[in-house]
Amino acid sequence: MNLPLTRRAALKSLGLGAGLSALGFLDRGARAADAATARVNKGAKPVTITKVRAITCATQGSIRFVVIRVDTSEPGLYGLGCGTYNQRPLTVVTAVNEYLDPFARGRNVDDIEDIWQTAYTSSYWRNGPVMNNALSGLDLALWDIKGKRAGLPVYQLIGGRSRFAVDTYTHCSGLDLNQLEQQVKIRQAEGFRHVRIQFGSYGSQHLNSKANFREAGFGLPADQHMDSLPYLQAVPKMFAHIRSTCGDQVELLHDIHERIEPIEAIRLCKELEQYRPFFIEDPLSPEQNGWFAQLRAATTVPLAMGELFNSPHEWVPLIKDRLIDFLRVHLTQAGGFTPTRKIAALAEWFGVRSAWHGPGDLCPIGHAASLHLDLNIHNFGIQESINFNDATREVFPGTHTLKNGYAIVNEAPGWGVDFDEEKAKKYPLPAHPGYWEPVRRRDGTAVRP
Repeated sequence: MNLPLTRRAALKSLGLGAGLSALGFLDRGARAADAATARVNKGAKPVTITKVRAITCATQGSIRFVVIRVDTSEPGLYGLGCGTYNQRPLTVVTAVNEYLDPFARGRNVDDIEDIWQTAYTSSYWRNGPVMNNALSGLDLALWDIKGKRAGLPVYQLIGGRSRFAVDTYTHCSGLDLNQLEQQVKIRQAEGFRHVRIQFGSYGSQHLNSKANFREAGFGLPADQHMDSLPYLQAVPKMFAHIRSTCGDQVELLHDIHERIEPIEAIRLCKELEQYRPFFIEDPLSPEQNGWFAQLRAATTVPLAMGELFNSPHEWVPLIKDRLIDFLRVHLTQAGGFTPTRKIAALAEWFGVRSAWHGPGDLCPIGHAASLHLDLNIHNFGIQESINFNDATREVFPGTHTLKNGYAIVNEAPGWGVDFDEEKAKKYPLPAHPGYWEPVRRRDGTAVRP
């Protein structure tokens, strides 16, 4: 049987022990080295996953959070992740509790990359929002555990900070231009330098005239109505008004939300160039990615895209061909922290900056993961912000804060965010299952999304 060779034994085997001992070097140095080795080997037995489970709550009203907890063989050590898929939350719960839990049990919590790769292919069919969100919950929880074991926030594990805090943008909307102007000025006074402006809801639905499909009895009475022309006419006027009343220093963003035809998006972006938008978001649907070459050639407006992406086949071509300026990938939809780090690294070499999707339907743990990545990467662009309500902060202690337009993370080990399961029980999921209601043109044609 071969026994481990300590530094002291090695020195003695070389005949150096007596001389060094006489000088006092061996005892002091060897004892220090052996003590360090003992500290490292103290936890030599692997820490393994004992259970993976999904927990739901709705602390933000109608938003359906899915939190994934990973328990381990080390007493008291657990990790938390986010697998929120607001439109299909119960499918993620099933994927986690019935499939990922038995798959993950007994695996070493240190092997994050291996667990991600093998879990990713464990369903054979992959790159879908349900399994990606479930996988994200497991992945984030393992990074949380790694940070807790190291006694460090996750961003320190990947190279530390590139900036002191994370600059964010906020949202403003109004049913008329004066109302929108006042909202923007309030956010400017709060310290925000970047503001996304919307004229009412996505597609400015309040500007539409009578919906003929309702008269014809097509669809359901609750189906929403949006025609392109009123929206296309209103958006340049909105930008002109906010620029003239709120100044040139504020960075203005706008979300088309994919609700118009590709050629209409090209024309609109060209019209908006004169107002110097920080970026125009989701000008095309993912099904129309092939139009980005024409859009890029036609306008200098910065383009942001990606919140619906869940496959490398969607983001890699846009990055490598430099067809977008900002990548809007939704971290949990992409599969978690592990793949999103790789996306950011790829994008850096092609001059594409980050603008991770940060909506209200991403729980504070998911936001923490985005923010830790924002702190680290060189090619950070901007981060979408959400100011969580008091109920969410009670259930998720350690949630990030906003100050002067910057997001500040909790510096506790891991993600720095905990989850109070008992308090979460006060906020069950709403009765509505979560699907998006249809939006239609006046003749009843469905609008994406």
